[in-house]
Amino acid sequence: MFTNQEVRRRSPRVNLRAGMRYQVRGSASESSRTICDNISAGGLAFSCNTYIAPQTPLMLEIDVLSRILHPIGRVAWCEPLAHSDRNRMGVEFLEIDPLEKRYLTDFIEMRRVRF
Repeated sequence: MFTNQEVRRRSPRVNLRAGMRYQVRGSASESSRTICDNISAGGLAFSCNTYIAPQTPLMLEIDVLSRILHPIGRVAWCEPLAHSDRNRMGVEFLEIDPLEKRYLTDFIEMRRVRF
């Protein structure tokens, strides 16, 4: 059974446990580190200690097979994790370098191939 979020997705998503950093765009605060849960060519999901309101723009750094991607995204949704002080959120990519997007798309296709 698919969740509403899975049905709404435009791009295939794969699990990816990779280090990443995020910072609210235009904020003077330092970036925060976390682990990406999954990724697609159109966005990603991760958990963090803070609530970030939907529509908030984020600058991202994502380690995909030792290559750091630098998309700009916005929080699509943010919800508290049960029995935790953490939140899980989905981020939609708004800006991504075309070469980085091609690399990400190839990575996702490679992970989706079944032998």
